[in-house]
Amino acid sequence: MSEKTVTPKAAHGTGKEYWKRLGADLYRDRWLYLLLIPGLIYFVIFKYLPMWGIVIAFENYVPYSGVLGSEWVGLKWFEYFFKFPAWKRYLSNTLILSFMNIILYFPAPIILALLLNEMRGLRYKKLLQTFLYVPHFISIVIVVSITMVLFGPSGIVYKGTEMLLGRSINYLGSPQAFRWMIIGQTIWKETGWGTIIFLAALTNVDTQLYEAAMVDGAGRLRRLWHITLPAIRSTIVLMLILRMGSVLDTGFDHLILMANSLNRSASQTLDVFVYQQGLQQGQFSYASAVGLMKSVVSVILVVSSNKIAHLLGEQGLY
Repeated sequence: MSEKTVTPKAAHGTGKEYWKRLGADLYRDRWLYLLLIPGLIYFVIFKYLPMWGIVIAFENYVPYSGVLGSEWVGLKWFEYFFKFPAWKRYLSNTLILSFMNIILYFPAPIILALLLNEMRGLRYKKLLQTFLYVPHFISIVIVVSITMVLFGPSGIVYKGTEMLLGRSINYLGSPQAFRWMIIGQTIWKETGWGTIIFLAALTNVDTQLYEAAMVDGAGRLRRLWHITLPAIRSTIVLMLILRMGSVLDTGFDHLILMANSLNRSASQTLDVFVYQQGLQQGQFSYASAVGLMKSVVSVILVVSSNKIAHLLGEQGLY
């Protein structure tokens, strides 16, 4: 007796039944979809509609003529960028800062979340979390100002180094120190806030696993390695994939505030280049072309990272 092949149409019923079921589902969850509307409106207005402006990357855009009236030049601005003598320096500075960010900053919220998860005093844990979240809400201008006060010629760090080493170190003017200070500021400002999603993932860990491990004689480090970390591994992979999408984003506002004539060789990144060309010099098409290249590379990195995650047996982003 031959088996019957179930077609998708047979599995889901007729078209009328499908739409009827869909309408019933929408009505049942109507309040959830209603809450979804503001988010959809936000993304449509501020994320998707502005994509129309990408076309100026292929034009010699003149504001007076508008997008439709400007001259079409094709890939001129992309070629112009790669003929620019200093494009390798801008790219290398961007990649150095980005990989330092991934290696040093990305694990910091994970480590801090694991440490907070080991705290047993709930009151002190909540108080500590509050103090750790506060730097996220401090403006980067304030953070840079504090850094300049501490590391400037009259700052306590500058004076302390001079007393200990017998010589002064120009922290604010050193290209090597510039990168470490940028990463240090990011870690101080965002590590506490970054623990939120990992702490949320840790709440799903079954406490019976810890109890069974303790009965078997597993210490705190073994429980951390064999239970806690595997429980949040999927979250770590997901956040890493999303982080790869912003590898070329270094934050021009942060860098411009910290940059000066002495550390310019390290502070010139692609974000700073886009800001200089687009807003300072008015070359909107040139800046848009460089920004578009960054976006394309980011999409490729996200897709590639997600594919690698699937090959390694992880769920990935999609």
